[in-house]
Amino acid sequence: MDPRIIKELRDAVGAERVSTAAEDLVAYAYDGTWAEQQPDVVIHPQTTADVAAVLRIADAQRVPVVPRGAATGLAGGALPVAGGICLNLARMNRILDICIPDTLAVVQPGVITLDLQKAVEKHGFFYPPDPASVYQCTIGGNVATNAGGPRCLKYGVTGDYVLGLEVVVPGGRVLRLGGRTIKNVSGYNLMGLFIGSEGTLGVVTEVTVRLIPKPAAQMTALAAFPRLADACEAVGNILQAGVVPLVTELMDRATTRAVEDFKHLGLPTDVDALLLVAVDGDADAVTREIAQVAVILERSGAREVRQARSAQESEALWEGRRNLSPAIQRLARNKLGEDITVPRSKIPEMVARLADISRANDLPIIVYGHIGDGNLHPTILCDRRDAAIMRRVEQAAADILEAAVALGGTLSGEHGIGVFKRDHMLRGVDGNALAYMAGVKALFDPHDILNPGKKLPFD
Repeated sequence: MDPRIIKELRDAVGAERVSTAAEDLVAYAYDGTWAEQQPDVVIHPQTTADVAAVLRIADAQRVPVVPRGAATGLAGGALPVAGGICLNLARMNRILDICIPDTLAVVQPGVITLDLQKAVEKHGFFYPPDPASVYQCTIGGNVATNAGGPRCLKYGVTGDYVLGLEVVVPGGRVLRLGGRTIKNVSGYNLMGLFIGSEGTLGVVTEVTVRLIPKPAAQMTALAAFPRLADACEAVGNILQAGVVPLVTELMDRATTRAVEDFKHLGLPTDVDALLLVAVDGDADAVTREIAQVAVILERSGAREVRQARSAQESEALWEGRRNLSPAIQRLARNKLGEDITVPRSKIPEMVARLADISRANDLPIIVYGHIGDGNLHPTILCDRRDAAIMRRVEQAAADILEAAVALGGTLSGEHGIGVFKRDHMLRGVDGNALAYMAGVKALFDPHDILNPGKKLPFD
């Protein structure tokens, strides 16, 4: 990058917030994937004014800017494709307001999601979105990807809780969208454009989220199914009975074996699927509902149902799901975790197609996910050092996305498109809609400086 631009950035936000040191560039060259790409400079803004100054300079000088939170993303969204500025928002990490009368919180984008959850729970309130990376991921990143998590079936995704945004767009203009009210139909819903935009339209510098009362109780049941199709049907049976579970998590046989080998929890490894179901709400209602769920699971074909009788027993049942990622990591040198969503009724067929894709490409693929909302995470085990294997991985990933779309599903349920799925957008999104999306991008970012090479299949 031109040293004159570096100087201009230092003059604008302070030399201490701008780094070109080799060790910093390396540290910000990674995310939650195996991809790596160094920026030319890392900037650590602490205020909206800092962000505005950076975007004003970047737009004038046509320098790419990649917004970054905790970089836990799994689609390459927080990495540059051609150098430029890494805009590290992690230092903008203050909870600005928790307003109990209005049941909302106002936070900066670098606030860790779990920290917000803990802060509002002290007041008896609840912020439901819970990505798997909740211990590290940030609210800004959650907004950028419209992040979800296991509780989506009952409580929805990040976008369902965003009331207002402060966003800086290229050129440095600051937009305030939405506000502190639940109802707001004044003008177009510009706020919705930024939720899930993966940092390609603007940089979020403040988020107002709504809160709900914290449920009084939560209980869990774990069911072992000889047939995966029966596990899928069980979720529908639970919903038809009038119970909306907090979570419905599925693990296939290979996933269960990996977790059991890792943690030795006494999980049955001779069944096609384990289904973890939790309910929450009023204490008496939870007791009734978990018993009802257990009966439905048995009637749906479960060979065994373990029903928690206390919060401690519920925690024990969750132990396996919480250790899923490190358990899978032990199976191979590398793994590629996909993120697809299909209609719930199509999950058995999707799993069957995954088995076919595994055989056709001679690659192990294990499956887990949030079965209640049809969100599956097929994970391809591989070794990046072997070029032949990686060519098969690329083909298998394409086959997975194609199968999901063919079954009426989507390319991504919660991880986003980023750079990895960008070339597949033409098969997963209506062509006319993509043309309008390109128009939106051009409106907000005419010089294509914000996270270029991401989200849309064209520059």
